[in-house]
Amino acid sequence: MKIKIHKINNKPIAEINSEKVVITEVQDALDIMAECDYLGARKIIIKEENITQNFFELKTRLAGEILQKFTNYKVDLAIIGNFEKYKSKSLNDFIYESNKHGKIVFVPTLENAIERLSTI
Repeated sequence: MKIKIHKINNKPIAEINSEKVVITEVQDALDIMAECDYLGARKIIIKEENITQNFFELKTRLAGEILQKFTNYKVDLAIIGNFEKYKSKSLNDFIYESNKHGKIVFVPTLENAIERLSTI
């Protein structure tokens, strides 16, 4: 895993880059938050493919547990991916509500992620 820091409006935004899944459980998310915080970034971008698919099955409660940690520690998160492929109404509602409130967003591109995180 590599972390690239983008400086936008003097705000550091960490972009997680990996060829593999880096978040499979809550502790993985906490470790990434800690590493990014050490680098001065409290805004994180990660790709959908770097998160276990269990995250996107709301019945596992993994998404809720992980996103609650981001909320508790006041770390903003953008997840990049094609979320239209998920047919779950509850997941689509969850993504819609998250995007509406703005601290945790689901976006299609890196540019969208940087734009959203740089304004909050």
